[in-house]
Amino acid sequence: METLRWVAGCSGRQGAVSLALVAALGVLGWQQKSYAWLGLYFVLLAPLLAVGLAAHPGRLLPRLGWGTTWGIVLGLITGSAFLALPAYQSWTSLHQFPGLGDDLVLVCVIGFGLLALALPLWHAQSQASALRLANLEQAAVAAELKALQAQIEPHFLYNTLANTRYLARRDPEKAVRMLDHLIAYLRSALPDMRSSSSTLGREFELAEHYLALMAIRFGARLSYRLDCNASIKAAAMPPLMLMSLVENAVQHGVEPMPGAVHVTLQASAVDGVLQVVVMDDGAGIAANALGCGVGLANLRARLHAQYGHHAGFVLRIEPGRATRAELTLPLELKK
Repeated sequence: METLRWVAGCSGRQGAVSLALVAALGVLGWQQKSYAWLGLYFVLLAPLLAVGLAAHPGRLLPRLGWGTTWGIVLGLITGSAFLALPAYQSWTSLHQFPGLGDDLVLVCVIGFGLLALALPLWHAQSQASALRLANLEQAAVAAELKALQAQIEPHFLYNTLANTRYLARRDPEKAVRMLDHLIAYLRSALPDMRSSSSTLGREFELAEHYLALMAIRFGARLSYRLDCNASIKAAAMPPLMLMSLVENAVQHGVEPMPGAVHVTLQASAVDGVLQVVVMDDGAGIAANALGCGVGLANLRARLHAQYGHHAGFVLRIEPGRATRAELTLPLELKK
């Protein structure tokens, strides 16, 4: 019934203006003695009046499905046309002008009713279907994100704890540093598992603790740099999205590379757009597998569900074989 009210309804001011226009046109037609035009004019208004009256007491009617709504609208359009026909015939007889044939009157009234009411109803149904699909897609992505957030990568935890145990026997000071970073990482990551939003500063902090852990693990093979201006640290950002890119850089850039690898994280804002870049000069990703991973597919799905076409993600090989992951988001600073 809400849809029916939306199709035929209006605000009090709009209704008053519409009634004033109808009355003004009626008075004008009467003054000009355009009785044939007046008759057809008021007959054409019959479907609008019928649907408007049916939609007004919406609280008295149950919630309707699309099929029932279509049945009501089409039934009211057809019924009002047949009810208005005798009134039109009486009007033509009263003022003694030939008027239109009965079939033509019905065609005009039903056709006008379909244009004025059925088209908006079809548009409303199309919008509702698109919104429903978008909500289902967003719900599916959100459920997948919750599943990912509900667990911390076991491989990462096992390796970190195993390295800590190893270092506790051979380099206790380094083992303490690793534990400190692990605690800080968990302290930053755990709240994100129960939140649907985060900030750029928080995500950079989480990535820094992760890279510090990886630097202890890989030693001289891994170095990193983070560049994030303090003025944009309050920018809104989906939780754990940056971590997906950083983990991707470590997995594909550092782990397979026998030599030293440098990972760079950069964030900047230009013209209302937040740009976040994760770049490494490691082993890189095979050209035929570039951007085809499950994690990156999930990232793109999350971006599309949350921002639509207002966000983007690009993964490419830079000159010199550096791998560059670039994320663009609408810039929204949290208070």
